[in-house]
Amino acid sequence: MDLYHIVVRPLITEKSTHQATRHTATRGGAYSFEVHPDANKTQIKDAVQKLYGVRVMSVRTSNKQGKRRRVRWRWGRTRQTKKAVVVVDHNSHIDLF
Repeated sequence: MDLYHIVVRPLITEKSTHQATRHTATRGGAYSFEVHPDANKTQIKDAVQKLYGVRVMSVRTSNKQGKRRRVRWRWGRTRQTKKAVVVVDHNSHIDLF
């Protein structure tokens, strides 16, 4: 899988903005990304390191199920996504905002 297909887009929400600004002496901020559903943690780590030029400490992933929504007179579903929270080194920073 290509690097540019692993990381789909950064997730910019109020919670992810707050997590990105929290730095400690041992770890940097945590950044959220929407990733390809078949990507594993090592592929996500390598892709973020090469795309953004940072040192990744850890990766947490979660699968988000699609919700049932009303579309005109029928029922449909929103799409299923996979989310990755990437914690970077305390010397690293990603300029997303």
